[in-house]
Amino acid sequence: MIDKRYASTRAALADLRDGSTVMIGGFGTAGLPNELIDALIEQGARDLTIVNNNAGNGDTGLAALLAAGQVRKIICSFPRQADSWHFDRLYREGRIELELVPQGNLAERIRAAGAGIAGFFTATGYGTLLAEGKETRVIDGRGYVLEQPIHADVALIKAERGDRWGNLTYRMTARNFGPIMAAAARTTIATVHEFVELGTLDPESIVTPGLYVQRVVQIERAITTAGGFKKAA
Repeated sequence: MIDKRYASTRAALADLRDGSTVMIGGFGTAGLPNELIDALIEQGARDLTIVNNNAGNGDTGLAALLAAGQVRKIICSFPRQADSWHFDRLYREGRIELELVPQGNLAERIRAAGAGIAGFFTATGYGTLLAEGKETRVIDGRGYVLEQPIHADVALIKAERGDRWGNLTYRMTARNFGPIMAAAARTTIATVHEFVELGTLDPESIVTPGLYVQRVVQIERAITTAGGFKKAA
C-alpha cells in the first residue's frame, strides 16, 4: 500500500545530507514552508545550496536558516529587501555565495529540470553581466543566452490539501513555485493542512500529482487573531 504520510516534519527530513541542493517554495512569505525550514534547522544539515525566489524575510523561515550558518550558496532572483539583514550580513562578510537569476529565468530553469530539458535560450540577461561566461546566440536578429536547468536533491513545499499518495492542491498564491520545484527534485517533501481520503480530490483540480511527491506531513494552520498569530488545527 502506497502511503507517503510522515508523522512529523522532523522525521521527513531526518536523512537530508550536508551539501544538498534544497529548493524551498514561497514567494515572499506566501507559501513558504516554515515548518519544514524549522525542522531543517533542527536537523542541522550544513553547506547547503538553497534555491528560492528571495533570500529570506526578518528573522524567521529562510532567514533563520541563513542565520544558523547552514547555507553555503543561495540561488534566487530577489536577494535584498528591507528586512533581509541576515543575507546582507553574510554576503558582506563573504560567508555566503549568491547566484542572481532573473525571476522568469529562475522559474524556467526549475521547470526545465522537471521536464528533462537540457537547456534553453532566452533573451533575458543578454548583453548584461548575468550573461558572462554563458553561451550566446543571435537568432532572427535577436540575442539570446543559454541557461541551464536547476536540479535539486530535495524540494520543500507548502500545499493545502493532500492524500496518502501525495496528490496536492494549493491555496491561491501559496502555489507559486511549488509545482515546478516538486518536479525538479529527487525527493519532494510537502506539508498540508488537511489529509483527505483517496478519490476525494477532483483529478482535474490536482495541481501536483503524487508522482512528484515522496513525503507528506500534516501541519496545523496559522490563523490571525487580535494579538497576532496562533496555531489552530
